[in-house]
Amino acid sequence: MHRVEHVMGMPILVDVRDDDVDERVFFDVFGWFRWVDGVFSTYKDDSEISRINRGELEVADADLGVQTVLGICEQLRATTDGYFDARASSPEVLDPSGLVKGWSVDRATAILDSAGVRRYAVNAGGDLVVRGGGWRVGIQHPLDRGEVAKVLEIDDLAVATSADYARGPHVLDPHTRCPPRGVLSVTITGPDLATADAYATAAFAMGAERAQHWTARLRGYQALTILADGRVLSTPGFPGVS
Repeated sequence: MHRVEHVMGMPILVDVRDDDVDERVFFDVFGWFRWVDGVFSTYKDDSEISRINRGELEVADADLGVQTVLGICEQLRATTDGYFDARASSPEVLDPSGLVKGWSVDRATAILDSAGVRRYAVNAGGDLVVRGGGWRVGIQHPLDRGEVAKVLEIDDLAVATSADYARGPHVLDPHTRCPPRGVLSVTITGPDLATADAYATAAFAMGAERAQHWTARLRGYQALTILADGRVLSTPGFPGVS
């Protein structure tokens, strides 16, 4: 069974491969995503993030989920030497979207786990978490939309890719406010999608030279980086590439 809905500005797919699953779990999962969209959207005037940006709501008075996400953003800003920053586009604008997608998917998997689902995938705009065995995940080629750069054979893992091919130059180096140079895409795999997504964004923002050295030092997460000169670099533990 599977269901796709357009939420949070992107298609979200929940693909369940177990037998005899109560379909009400889909309502719970997508109800969660709609709640996240209502609270965190930077496009909805009544969201808590929009109200914080207008000075109408203090972070201390925001929903606990907002406080949690913003706290994780600050931790990741320190971990990534400032290359992941919820204020990357402007110091005056708070936009935690780079973490919210992965964070919300991680919590959606907890809903599925609690319902007894064991083999599933949750794919939010190309970043995903899979559980159970036998999943094959393609990494889109950054220059040819019709081609797959790599195929991963994975079981229980989160996979996040940062690149400009889907939305144009939207990832900026927070230190210079300019697009990075020399890198086409960065894919990070690891135990949770929120961190993998943030690491992929940070590594892409670093540009080619810094990214390859920084990703080599990650613990618990693996990276595949495609450079503008055609080189494909992967850390030693990057999963089953074919």
